[in-house]
Amino acid sequence: MINKYAAIGLGALIALAPLATVQVAQAATDSTSMASPATGHTGSHRGHVRRKGHTANHRARASAHHMHKMSPAPAEAPKS
Repeated sequence: MINKYAAIGLGALIALAPLATVQVAQAATDSTSMASPATGHTGSHRGHVRRKGHTANHRARASAHHMHKMSPAPAEAPKS
């Protein structure tokens, strides 16, 4: 019974060991690539809201344009 628990623990250790090294590597790169809060002003709330509105308008226009292009052409009337 103890051997079974030892085998499970050893298997978990082997399986989870690569994950620990990946997290350590990510933590090292994240701390160096992030801008510190003391670097200065990065933008205003007003500018963010304004740009978000523009992108929403563009997305709605592009979506409507795409849907219009995807609609099937009207069928021709039969000639009599």
